[in-house]
Parts: sequence; structure tokens; C-alpha cells
Amino acid sequence: QRMSEAKLHGRKTGKGFYDYADDAKKPEPVKDDALYQQIFLRIISMLINEAVEAKRLGIANDEDLELAMQKGVNYPKGLLAWGKEIGYTKISENLQSLYEEYQEDRYRQSPLLRKLN
Repeated sequence: QRMSEAKLHGRKTGKGFYDYADDAKKPEPVKDDALYQQIFLRIISMLINEAVEAKRLGIANDEDLELAMQKGVNYPKGLLAWGKEIGYTKISENLQSLYEEYQEDRYRQSPLLRKLN
């Protein structure tokens, strides 16, 4: 709100959170591989958990789940294959850790995921 009140509307006015002048120095992104891996593991764990739950509920079989992710979402591999590659134990431990930290249902594990450990 303060930015708007100061008429700092970004590209429209040439200033905002960033300086859009032609000679302005562009900020360099910070590269943190450990943070990248942590974020990736959180996201992929949740996706794999959902795929395993869909399998458990009989929504789709293994082949359909893998095909949907590869052809429909353009993932390089299916979520079940990714789960096997990363290790279901690691996925399960990651989700358990997230659940203990945040106490949110989105980190609740599928009962089948626990059995795949």
C-alpha cells in the first residue's frame, strides 16, 4: 500500500520494488543448493503422496498415473517412478517431519505410502 501511495508502480513509473531505469543494476539471484533441494523434496514428497493415495483409492492404476504425469503434466518421469528413485522411506520421513513441524493435514501420509517403506 505504501508503494502505491508513493506512486511507485513498477514498470509503469520506472520504479517500484526494482529500479527499471535503463542504467539500473539488476539484482543477482541468490543460489542456495541446499534450499533448492529442501524445497524440491517438500514438493515432490507431497505429489508422490497424492499419487500413492490415488492408487490406494483405486482412482487410477500405476500405468495410468505414470502416463498422466509424463504426458499430461510433462514431468520427466512418473511420480511412482520418482518415489522409487528417491526412496519411499525418505518421502515418508520427510512428510512425517513436515507434519510434526506444521501439524497440517496437507502433510498427512497415505496409509499405502507407509506400507511402501
